[in-house]
Amino acid sequence: MTPLSGCLLVASMLFAVGLAGALTRRNAILVLVGIELMLNAANLNFVAFWRYGPHAGPVTGMVFVLFSIGVAAAEAAVGLALILAVYRHTKTTDLRQLIRRRQ
Repeated sequence: MTPLSGCLLVASMLFAVGLAGALTRRNAILVLVGIELMLNAANLNFVAFWRYGPHAGPVTGMVFVLFSIGVAAAEAAVGLALILAVYRHTKTTDLRQLIRRRQ
């Protein structure tokens, strides 16, 4: 197995775990954790393709990953602020109860 395919295999497993966590969890905070796992899998793909690509000299892959991490941090902060605001209003983070209250 080449190092690129090993990295892609790890990234795909990480993405699958994140997707399963985001789709099956009832707690809104755990859904955000699943989304973060998927973003980390994408970052691992960026680094793997940069490192094992034909032109690994410039640091464009790493710069792209740093911007992606910044966006993920902003997404996590906004998502957590929204969850806290909803929790203060409804006293629950259970997504199924929030959907039932909305209907």
